[in-house]
Amino acid sequence: MAHSAASLFLAQAAAPAAAAPAGGGTIGLLFPLLIAASFYFLFFAPQMKKQKEQTKMLAALQTGDEIVTTGGIYGVITNVKDDRFSLRIADGTKVDLAKGFVHSVVRKAGADSK
Repeated sequence: MAHSAASLFLAQAAAPAAAAPAGGGTIGLLFPLLIAASFYFLFFAPQMKKQKEQTKMLAALQTGDEIVTTGGIYGVITNVKDDRFSLRIADGTKVDLAKGFVHSVVRKAGADSK
């Protein structure tokens, strides 16, 4: 009798499982799409918006604008070139700065300095 109980147990273990309900596939597909959409709206969309604002800010810079570099150096733009700006960072001291290293504008040329 011990052999028949073990045989019955092995036969039940080897039997194929019942088919999953038909609606389970839709939820299984919807969950990864929801995760992907969340990543897009939480990470990629704000980064693209920030990049567009940075590009717009760089295009609007002109001679006389006071800026801050990503390194924290304040300077006034003395010349605008295709790929860089010439900055006056102190009396008699000028440096060239790649456009990608401009962090922000402190004061636009012609604006009141109050």
